[in-house]
Amino acid sequence: MVSMESIAPMVADTSRLDAAWRALGGVADPEIPVVSIVELGIVRDVALRDGKIVVTVTPTYSGCPATEVIAADIARALAAAGEGDCHIETVLSPPWTTDWIATAAKKRLAEYGIAPPGRRAAEASRTVDIRGLQRRTPDAKVTCPRCGSSTTREQSRYGSTPCKAQYRCDDCLEPFDYFKPH
Repeated sequence: MVSMESIAPMVADTSRLDAAWRALGGVADPEIPVVSIVELGIVRDVALRDGKIVVTVTPTYSGCPATEVIAADIARALAAAGEGDCHIETVLSPPWTTDWIATAAKKRLAEYGIAPPGRRAAEASRTVDIRGLQRRTPDAKVTCPRCGSSTTREQSRYGSTPCKAQYRCDDCLEPFDYFKPH
């Protein structure tokens, strides 16, 4: 028979982990404030180790300039939730993928004016020969988040951040960011 004394610590641990996940769910991505770091899939795990909350994160890019800001925001959110003594681990393998973005977050990206990622780059590109050089180019159509047209084109491989490309709609003539799939 299991005693209440043996169950109480497990319930307390589960409660702490749930509270940590809720706190992290309120941490907006510093570059895309309409989605949380949990919805983007940046937070890989929340665990208890030696009585301390340990948050495992994987940045969208290994050189993401927002990584330090995200870590500071995580620490602040956990401190506000009563978990001031936490540890943040950055894990780069396996690398982050746009497949980890929640469906609801992709919808909010589009409402915010950022075309959400489509198929992964390897699946949605083709190799072309440009003056003897092999280059991968996008093959998938990117839908304009403003008017819904698929008559768009890449203007620059890099947009407002390294994880986005700059596109332009040929119908409404508006520029927009496209969250690059990878």
